[in-house]
Amino acid sequence: MKVLVIGSGGREHAIVDALTRSPQAEKIYCAPGNAGIARQAECVPIRETEVERLRDFAAAEGIGLTVVGPEVALAAGIVDVFKAAGLRIFGPTKAAARIESSKEFAKELMARHGIPTAGFRSFTEYEAARAYVAGRPFPAVLKYDGLAAGKGVVIAQTLEEADAALRDMLLDDRFGAGKVVVEDYLEGPEFSFMCFVSGRRVWPMALAQDHKRAYDGDRGPNTGGMGAYSPLPFITAEDEKYALEHILQPVADAMADEGCPFEGVLYGGLMKTAQGIRVIEFNARFGDPETEVVLPRLRSDIVDIFCAVAEGRDARLEWHDFATLGIVLASKGYPGAYEKGYEIKGLDRVGGTVYHMGTRADGDRVLTAGGRVLFVVGQGATLAEAREKALADVARIECDGLFHRTDIGHRALDETEK
Repeated sequence: MKVLVIGSGGREHAIVDALTRSPQAEKIYCAPGNAGIARQAECVPIRETEVERLRDFAAAEGIGLTVVGPEVALAAGIVDVFKAAGLRIFGPTKAAARIESSKEFAKELMARHGIPTAGFRSFTEYEAARAYVAGRPFPAVLKYDGLAAGKGVVIAQTLEEADAALRDMLLDDRFGAGKVVVEDYLEGPEFSFMCFVSGRRVWPMALAQDHKRAYDGDRGPNTGGMGAYSPLPFITAEDEKYALEHILQPVADAMADEGCPFEGVLYGGLMKTAQGIRVIEFNARFGDPETEVVLPRLRSDIVDIFCAVAEGRDARLEWHDFATLGIVLASKGYPGAYEKGYEIKGLDRVGGTVYHMGTRADGDRVLTAGGRVLFVVGQGATLAEAREKALADVARIECDGLFHRTDIGHRALDETEK
């Protein structure tokens, strides 16, 4: 069949790459795609939020399956529009995608159904939010109640930091007018548990962990993710079983019970605390950069899985037992202001896999075109071997405008060396 992937980042490149391994995907399109994706799929110049144009393209080209990558397309209701036109699409409806697009919706759903998460309160007024935060212990966890491209969460250590974040979110409308959710602070290692979900059917994927901070040693500002790896030695089989049975499955059931059944990828951002596993957040799509280390480990035909989810039938997931570790090459200055247009050389010398996150083609040249630019993945029998290969490939890439972390996977590698 013909398959259309919506999006332009590393996550979408990993989805396209997985589709190339399926004999069922005879032709792959990606809208709008990027310079790396263009080597494996035909890129279509339609933006992710132009849902009617995407629908018309899919209908005209006879697309048999559309796979949605980014949250902005889901929040724009692309799944509803495609389904109304009788087109098969992988992803949740606009109503179901609220589990990501509204932090308040997600927290209230968990409260109603007894799903373990941090205590919270929501605010629309700056003064009330500031007074509440000032009367509580620090750190304070402040979350913008909406989509903010991974930048809407602030863990404030002081009242001054909290005040600045609340002004950003409630007075200056940095991400748009909205609410702020103030949560209790939790401690422990975070991990990403993505599942394919079709109504009440839940199929777990391999676990991953990403690194949000910009610099080595988990220092610097929060980003959309500077690297990731899979599997996770510090999460036991019992932990995974608990998370599936007490968090992911109950959430799928709750969504069905409340009239907005979920179809697609349900991403649980979880934390292993001293009191047990707790939910930090939910996303309504593949994580980025976790997808780039999880999908290479998928042995099953991904087209079978996408179609099973879209059609509400059973599927089998099988996984490779090798480890994957990926490192983001980001534009200098990211996640703040950065320049674009630097030429990237040496990609032909890389031995492993490189997913393009923010690139564009200029004739035969590849140029930087985003904050996170490339994602270099190493595979190995162990995480240590995977990191060694990833770092060796990063060293083969030449670009003056990029920086990267050298310690991705340090939590797991420190654990295995004990």
